[in-house]
Amino acid sequence: MRVLGIETSCDETGVAIYDTQHGIVSEALYSQVENHVEYGGVVPELASRDHIRKLVPMLRQVFSIAGLGHGDVDGIAYTAGPGLIGALMVGAATGRALGMAWDVPTLGVHHMEGHLLAPMLESKAPQYPFVALLVSGGHTQLVKVDDVGQYQLLGESLDDAAGEAFDKVAKMLELDYPGGPKVAKLAQQGVAGRFRFPRPMVDRPGLDMSFSGLKTAVLYTIHDLQSVDGKLALQDQADIACAFEEAVADTLAIKCRRALRQTGLRTLVIAGGVSANTALRQKLSDMVKHQQARIYYPRLQYCTDNGAMIAHVGALRLRAGQSNNLAMQVKPRWSLVELDPVSVK
Repeated sequence: MRVLGIETSCDETGVAIYDTQHGIVSEALYSQVENHVEYGGVVPELASRDHIRKLVPMLRQVFSIAGLGHGDVDGIAYTAGPGLIGALMVGAATGRALGMAWDVPTLGVHHMEGHLLAPMLESKAPQYPFVALLVSGGHTQLVKVDDVGQYQLLGESLDDAAGEAFDKVAKMLELDYPGGPKVAKLAQQGVAGRFRFPRPMVDRPGLDMSFSGLKTAVLYTIHDLQSVDGKLALQDQADIACAFEEAVADTLAIKCRRALRQTGLRTLVIAGGVSANTALRQKLSDMVKHQQARIYYPRLQYCTDNGAMIAHVGALRLRAGQSNNLAMQVKPRWSLVELDPVSVK
C-alpha cells in the first residue's frame, strides 16, 4: 500500500510517499525558520500562508522523485492535530481535496503519534511494548506503548514542555530563533559545574514534570551576572546554557529510569525534536546501560517534523481499514490517548 503523507502542523512543510513493503519512496521538507527569525517565534498567519505557497510544488516534487503518477497512491494521510489551526487546515484541505479527486481514502493523523512511531522507520526498530519519551516543542510526555493506538500516559509536563523551556531560556540569553538549537550549541562552549540548577520534581514520586522553577533559577542567575548596561559576558552565557541543558537532561533521564522501573520494561524510545539534542542522548544512553535496557531514536532528519512520519502512521491505520468521511476536521488540541487501537498484523 502506498500512502501520501502531508505535514503542516507548524512551521515545516513535509511531504512523503510511504510504501508498506518498501518503506519511504520519496520525501521533501521545507523549513520556514528564516521567515520567522525577525519575529522571535512562529507567526501563525505567516506559517499558514507559506504552507499554501509550498505544498503543491512539493507534492509535484515527491511524485517526480518517486516516478509515480497521481493514480499510483492508495491513500492520503495529513496531520489533523495537534498544532496551529490555520496551518493544519492547509494540509487537511489539500489532503481531502486530493482524496476526492483521486478517489482514494484519506485520514487525519495525530502529529505526536507520527513522532512516537518514527523509530519504526529504521532498520533496527524497537519491539512492543516499550516506554516512550516524547519531547517536541510543545510536548513532554512519558507514554507506555503496547501497540499502535494502545497508549497509556504515564506522566507529562505540568507547565512548559522541555522544548518550550529551551526556547524561553534562549530569549533570556538573547539568542535568535529557533532558540533550542542555539542554546544547545552555546552549551558546548560552557564550563560544566560552574552553575547547578534544580532538577524539578525529581524528589517526589510520580512521572510528571515541571520546568517553570528551572527557568526561574536561570533568570535569577542571569540577573545576578548582568553588568550595569544589562549585558552578559559570552562565557557566562555559555556556562548558563551548559548548566540548564544538563538540568533538563538529568531530569528527563531520572523520569525515564523511573518509568522503566515502574512498568518493568527494558526498552526506551525517544522521539520528537528535542530528541536530537546530543547531551540528552548521551545522558539517556548512560542511564539505560545501568538499567540493562535498550534505547531507540529516529534518525536526526525524522526527529523534527516531517512528512515521512505522517505517511507511515497513515499507512498503518489506512491499511487497518480506518479512514475519515468527507468532513474536514482538525484538532489543535488532541490527546494521544484518545486514539483508537488498530491491528497492524
